[in-house]
Amino acid sequence: MPSAIIVFSHLRWDFVFHRPQHLLSRLAAHYPVVFIEEPVHHESKSFFTTWSPVPNVLVCQPHTPVNMPGFHDEQLPYLQKLLRQLVRDYHDHIAWFYTPMALPLLQEMQPGLVVYDCIDEPSALSNAPKQLVQRENALLKMADIVFASGQSLYRAKRDRHPNVHCLPCSVDAAHFVPALDRSNSHPAHKDIPGPRLGFYGVIDERFDADLIAKVADAHSSWQVVLVGPVAKIDPASLPQRANIHYLGQQPYHALPNFLAGWDVCLLPYALNESTHFSHPAKMLEYMAAELPIVSTPVPDVVEAYGDIVSIAPDAPSFIAACEAALLASPEEQDEKIGAMRRVLASTSWDATVEKMRALLESMPRRQSRPGKAVAPDEIMANVNRLRQHDAVRFATTAIIGAGPTGLSAAYHLGHDAVLLERNSMVGGWCRSIREKGFTFDHAGHVMFSDDPYVIELYDLLLGSNLHWQEREAWVYSKNVHTRYPFQGALHGLPPEVIKECIVGAIEARYGAQGRPGTLAGTAVGTVVGTTPARAQDCCGDSGIALPESKIAVLENRGPSNFEEFIYQTWGAGIAKHFAIPYNRKLWAVPLSEMDTSWLGGRVPLPNLDEIIDGALRPPARPMGPNARFGYPLRGGFQALMSAFVPHIKGTIELNAEMTWVSPEQHLIALADGRRFHYDNLISTMPLPDLIRMIGDEAPEEVRRAAAGLRHISVRCVNLGVAREKITDKHWIYYPEDTIFHRIFVQGNASPECNPPGGFGLTCEISYSPQWKPLPASGKELIDLCIQDCIKVGMLRPDDKIIVANEVDIPYGYVVCDHARLQNVDTIRSWLARYDIILAGRYSEWEYYNSDHAFIAGKKAAESIKWLTPKKSALAAE
Repeated sequence: MPSAIIVFSHLRWDFVFHRPQHLLSRLAAHYPVVFIEEPVHHESKSFFTTWSPVPNVLVCQPHTPVNMPGFHDEQLPYLQKLLRQLVRDYHDHIAWFYTPMALPLLQEMQPGLVVYDCIDEPSALSNAPKQLVQRENALLKMADIVFASGQSLYRAKRDRHPNVHCLPCSVDAAHFVPALDRSNSHPAHKDIPGPRLGFYGVIDERFDADLIAKVADAHSSWQVVLVGPVAKIDPASLPQRANIHYLGQQPYHALPNFLAGWDVCLLPYALNESTHFSHPAKMLEYMAAELPIVSTPVPDVVEAYGDIVSIAPDAPSFIAACEAALLASPEEQDEKIGAMRRVLASTSWDATVEKMRALLESMPRRQSRPGKAVAPDEIMANVNRLRQHDAVRFATTAIIGAGPTGLSAAYHLGHDAVLLERNSMVGGWCRSIREKGFTFDHAGHVMFSDDPYVIELYDLLLGSNLHWQEREAWVYSKNVHTRYPFQGALHGLPPEVIKECIVGAIEARYGAQGRPGTLAGTAVGTVVGTTPARAQDCCGDSGIALPESKIAVLENRGPSNFEEFIYQTWGAGIAKHFAIPYNRKLWAVPLSEMDTSWLGGRVPLPNLDEIIDGALRPPARPMGPNARFGYPLRGGFQALMSAFVPHIKGTIELNAEMTWVSPEQHLIALADGRRFHYDNLISTMPLPDLIRMIGDEAPEEVRRAAAGLRHISVRCVNLGVAREKITDKHWIYYPEDTIFHRIFVQGNASPECNPPGGFGLTCEISYSPQWKPLPASGKELIDLCIQDCIKVGMLRPDDKIIVANEVDIPYGYVVCDHARLQNVDTIRSWLARYDIILAGRYSEWEYYNSDHAFIAGKKAAESIKWLTPKKSALAAE
C-alpha cells in the first residue's frame, strides 16, 4: 500500500477551492489522503466527523469541547488522542502541513516524510497568532521538503531550508472552457447589465476596497461583480454602491459561468505585506477564459504575467486600464489571447502534481536516515498561549440556515438581517453538486405552486434561466409503468388488480352493500349497524387487517391515522397494491402512528369517474398540484437558491457553524469563535438540533418535547450513465421490491444536467436507524441501486457508469405522528418568549415543499417587521 498523506490545514476543504484541493485531489490517485481540518466546538466530547469529497480523500473534522479557534494549545490534548487513533490505520504515512500551528501534533506520528507546502508568509499575515512565526521556524527545521506556491515565497524560504522547490499555483484550463461561450453567463447576472468588471476570491485584508469604490464611482454604468466570501474584515467596511454587487461564495464549478458574463477581470489587491507574497491562481483562470485582466502591481503577477496583464499602481491608472480593456481592438485582444494561450500551454495542475510526486518518490524515507526522528521536546518548546477570540457582533435579526426558507426571509427582510449558513454555499438541502459534467440535486426538487406570488418570485429570480414542462411522473408495479397518481391511472395493470382497485374504491365510498357511506370526511350518508360483507379486503400488503367490527365505525367518522385515511379514501384495492406498500417503504414507520394533518392538498383525490376512466384508457394528462412544473435550465436547483444572493441586502456568513444559542442572552456562538447578539432570531434549522444547542437553558418539558420529534433520513445514490435519453420520465415511484422508493430522473429535469453522451439518475432511499436501517453504504449501496435499476428496466446490464456518488440527508422528512402538534406547540410557545421565530420544514416540523418554504420565510420576515415597532414602543414606555 502506498504511503498515506496526512494533511493538517487551516483551510477547510469545502471553503474556496484552491491549491490544497487541486493538489490533493490529484495526489489521491497515487496515495490515500487524510485531510485534517481545524477543530470545531462540541459541548461534551471529542470525535472526528468524516466525509469523502473525492475518491481516496478522507476529510476529518475534529470536534472538541474546547471553544478556542484553530490549532490552539488547549485543543492539543484532544487532538493528540484523536490523531493517535487515526494514525493506527496508516502505518506508512507522510505528514503534510499547510499550517505550522499544527506542528505539535507531529509528536503523535512516525512519518516517512515531513512536507511543508507553503502558501502564505506567516510574518506578513494580519492578526496572526504570535506562535505562527515561531512554529514555522521549527517546521522549516524538521521538514524534509518544502514547496513554495510562488516566486516571492520561494525567495523567502530558499535560504532557510536546503530542499525548497518553487511549484507555483497552476490551472485546470479544461474546467474553464465553458467560459469561452459568452452566452453561458451565470443566472446571478440576470439583473446586472453590462459592462461587467469581475473579481472572484476571498475578500479579506488583501482586497483594496477603496480602489473598488473609486472604480465604481468613475463610471456608474460599469457593474462591478464581486464573487467570494468575506473573511478577516468587517463586511460593513466594504463600499456599498448601486453598481457594486456582492454575490458571496460560489462553488468552483460555477466560476466559468461567472467569467462567461464578464468583460474585464480584476485583481484589486492592496499593496501590503500580505500581498507581497501572493501568487494568485485566479490569474491563470482568468487567462483560461481569455478575458482582459487589470491588476495592481502584485510582485508575482508583475514578474510572471506583466506582458499580458495590465498593471496599474493607483486608482486613476487602474480606471484607465479598465477603459482601455473595454475599448481594445480585435487585433489587440487577439494578441493578448495568443500570449495567454502560450502561458497556459506550459502549466497545469496535473503537471505540477507529477513534479511533486517525482520529488516525493525520490526522497529517502526517515526510517532509513539516522538522526531524523521527530523530537517532541523541540516541537513543544517555547509555546506561547493564545488568547480566546472574544469579538461579539450585533445583528438586528439573525437567520439560521440559508436554505429556501432562510434565503426567502433574508430577501424579504432587507438590510438588517445576518444570514448564517454552516456550509460553504447557500441552498440547504436544495443544493446541487456537479461531477464530470453531471449536475445532481440533493434529492429531486422541482418548482410548482398555486400561489401567484411564488410564481412571480420564480420568474424574478431565474428569468430566462427558467423553463416549464408537463410532468411525466409514473409508478412501476406489477412489472408495468402506470401514470402517477396510481389511483387515477390504473390502465395497463393486470385485470384482477384493476378490479380490486375499482371495487375497493366503490366500497370505500358507498359501503359493501351499495349504501352511501363517508369518504375522507366528506359526508355522503351513513351506515348504521351493518358490517360490510368484504371486510377481508381491507388488508394492507403484508400487513394489518381492519377487524370487521371496525369497518362500520370507520364509515361514520373521519380517519384517526394515516393508515385508516388510505383505506377510507381509496379503498382496500388501491391500499393493497400501492398506497400501503409505498408509504410504508417511504415513511419507515407504522402508518397507524401517523396522523393526517400534514396531507392538505398534496394527495390527488380523483372521483370515481376519474378512477374508472383512468382504468379504461390511458389518462390524457397529468393530474395533481405539480402536473406542470418549472426547473432551471442551467445550474440545477442550486441556480434558484443562488439567485437569491444578489437580491439580499443584508449579510451572508458562510461556513458559520452554530454551536450554542442562548435565548436569555440573545446570543449565538459559532464554531470559529465568533459571537452574535441579536434582537430577533429566525431559525430554519432542525428543531431538535436547535433545542440541543440551547441545552439546559431550555426547560425539561421543552427538551422532552424535542426528543419526541421523529424524522426519517434520505440517502441519494447519484448515477451518471454513458447513454443519452434513457427514459422520457421525470420521476418514478417504486412501491415494490427495490432498495429505492423513487428515482428522480435528473437528466430530464434539464438537458444541461447531462454532459454530452451522458444521462443522470438519482435513486432515493429513505431510512431510519431505529425503524428501517440503511442496508449498506458506499460502493455496496451503489451496486445494489445499479442492480435494482437493471431489474426494473431503467438500466441495461451493459450500461457504463461514469459517475456514482452518495448524498446523505440526515433530516429528510418529518414524521407527522400523533404527538407532533403538541410537541411543536410546546417548543414554539417557549421560544416565542425569547423573540425566536420558527420557519420552514425542519423548524416548524411540517411537511413543506419549496414553495411553502419561500412563503414561510416571507411570513417570518413580516413577523419581524410587525414586531419591531411594537417592541420599540414598549421600550419607550
